[in-house]
Amino acid sequence: MDLRFFHRLGASLLDRRPLCGGIRSEAWVGTYGPVPGIRPEQVEDSRLVVAWGSNVTWCNLHLTPIIQRARRRGARLVAVDPRRTKIAEQADLHVALRPGTDVLLAFAVACELERRGALDRQFIARHVHGFDAYMEVARRWPPREAARACGVPEADVLRFAEWYATLSPAAISVGNGLERNRNGGSGIRAIFALPALAGKWGVRGGGCVNGAGHAFPKTPHRLGRPDLVPPGTRTLNIIDVGRHLLDPGLRPPLRALFVYNHNPLVVHPDQNRLRRGLSREDLFVVGCDVVMTDTLAYADVVLPACSHFEHPDLFAAYGQHWLQRAEPVIPPEGEALPNTEIFRRLAVRFGFDDPCFRATDAELMDDALDPADPRLGGLRPSAIPTDRALEMTAGGEEFVLFRNVRPATPSGKVELASGYLEKKYGAPLPGYRPLDSPWPLTLISPASDKRITATFGGCGPSEEPQALEMHPDDARDRGLADGARVKVWNDLGEVHLTLLVTDRVPPGIVCSLKGAWMRTTDNGQTVSALAPTHKADISEGACYNDARVEVAAL
Repeated sequence: MDLRFFHRLGASLLDRRPLCGGIRSEAWVGTYGPVPGIRPEQVEDSRLVVAWGSNVTWCNLHLTPIIQRARRRGARLVAVDPRRTKIAEQADLHVALRPGTDVLLAFAVACELERRGALDRQFIARHVHGFDAYMEVARRWPPREAARACGVPEADVLRFAEWYATLSPAAISVGNGLERNRNGGSGIRAIFALPALAGKWGVRGGGCVNGAGHAFPKTPHRLGRPDLVPPGTRTLNIIDVGRHLLDPGLRPPLRALFVYNHNPLVVHPDQNRLRRGLSREDLFVVGCDVVMTDTLAYADVVLPACSHFEHPDLFAAYGQHWLQRAEPVIPPEGEALPNTEIFRRLAVRFGFDDPCFRATDAELMDDALDPADPRLGGLRPSAIPTDRALEMTAGGEEFVLFRNVRPATPSGKVELASGYLEKKYGAPLPGYRPLDSPWPLTLISPASDKRITATFGGCGPSEEPQALEMHPDDARDRGLADGARVKVWNDLGEVHLTLLVTDRVPPGIVCSLKGAWMRTTDNGQTVSALAPTHKADISEGACYNDARVEVAAL
């Protein structure tokens, strides 16, 4: 209902995906098309599991017991992550590469597969588009050169490639973390290429645990009604909202902002610029949330929102292949309303009398999915029983790419050279762009186990002063001791944190978990203040892990 309202209003369209997940999604669609990969449950049958930029014990929790069952059956586990996460501690091999070099590691594995004669030439000939052009780029980064650039031992690259060549089925789970740099799209595309090069698809437990959203019969045009958008309406990148708020040349200017389901002051890169934009006296801000966030402190009007416990909804499970419907389990608190009702009432006040603005929640559910899809068993989406989940399958079988589903690319093949990505972003092939910076340390800001991005940032466990993890070598070089209060700064801002000296991060990399609220800091800045606003190679995505900083004692 929200999109219907804003489309009819003629508000600027907002591209939300660059903030999170858009790079990975576009890389998947550019390589395989809008089709699902394997479902998480199949990983139990894998002989090799690769958690690449995927901190499954915090951010993909349902996959963790499945990996554990696979390991009890003899599977090996590889974790690729700059930080020694819990899953990396449990792994048989942890490749602690530098942020932004994932593409080089994947190129090196492809090169080593070729050297070992482990490329599936028959599969490539039948099902892969752009192999020669792709390998021409990849061969520039054999294991020795790639290992040097990634900051890892060459032996780790060779061992990873050996296992990937010899162990089948092999499953790769690609997380969102590795997309957040200037080479994010290239890195993910190069990873997605590996199961096609080695012929890992077509069997249960083989391929990539990605693309789950494409398992569902979604009908976004029926739900969001883009036909209501006036011709010529502009689209703004959500990352650029702070810049647009301060741009005197923007036509038409942004005079009003409606913030809901989001805490941008804490989440967006270049936090200080966004704060200056929100502080404009002439900007009208409406906020809607279940709690009073840092962003809502800048709102002129605050509307209380329901939690997901207080309204009905459909849930196309995040990262899984199951569809569920839920009813409220408690009544709305106070004057809180679900988003659907808030925008229904706004539509009435604005005089929008089209029947689509009077749709009930049940009718919106029915618009969200194709009711004719046979997997719904003749049920309207709003009538799906709440005591079960509907399995999304291909003719009754679990999705297995190249067994019961095929790539939905223009060529009908796995596109290592992507016409879609070339046309949209000028990126037909993956590539590597080094980042030169005068600042000596790379700052990464992965997810916290106490928050979901910034959600729950106002709860007790998240109110403590936040830590900065630093390798002992870097701490010694700066004369810093464990537990010291330090300032972390660059041209964009300065954040005050408590130092945690640990070898959990490699030399040259520091880490502070994202999503902390202003109540955790003594100078009104959190780690997002240090993140740049330049864009990744595809999807114009955010580059949080391109932050470069220095650290000193307070």
